[in-house]
Amino acid sequence: MEKRKLRNSELDRKSINEFKEAEKTPIIVILDNVRSLNNIGSVFRTADAFLIQKVYLCGITAQPPHKDIQKTALGATETVSWEYVEDSLELVQKLKNEGIKVYSIEQAEGATMLNDFQPESGKTIAVVFGNEVKGVQQKVVSASDGVIEIPQLGSKHSLNISVSTGVVLWDLFSKLQLEKA
Repeated sequence: MEKRKLRNSELDRKSINEFKEAEKTPIIVILDNVRSLNNIGSVFRTADAFLIQKVYLCGITAQPPHKDIQKTALGATETVSWEYVEDSLELVQKLKNEGIKVYSIEQAEGATMLNDFQPESGKTIAVVFGNEVKGVQQKVVSASDGVIEIPQLGSKHSLNISVSTGVVLWDLFSKLQLEKA
């Protein structure tokens, strides 16, 4: 049977106000020294898709408005709540003091594979994504409540940060949605 692509007008898109009013997925994204403006914009777009609670931009991570962020964000910087915090480690410690579990997305000793990780029902979690070359800073990994690793079977064992964000947020979102069902 042939499938017809949906038109944009059929997608039931939320307005900016509807997005801001909508119940958010209890996930916070922390970008730790992400240098690519296109990656930052892609993270915003993914955060919009899954109704993510908030995005923190830390260290050298650029802030909107910027044309290269906007090019990939497609307006998501207007819907997704975000804040710049200079020091990632201070932010991690602040969130932990508020009772939020923080997980670095990294390849590390003792990491939990993403497919084995189960977010705690009804609790907000924060996930930290790092620099394109250096990853999440070691001091941030050490301060995290845990490390989640995306299983990879190929020869590179390296995903672009925007791809990693998409994989992790989809996985966590789908697990949290299944709990609601």
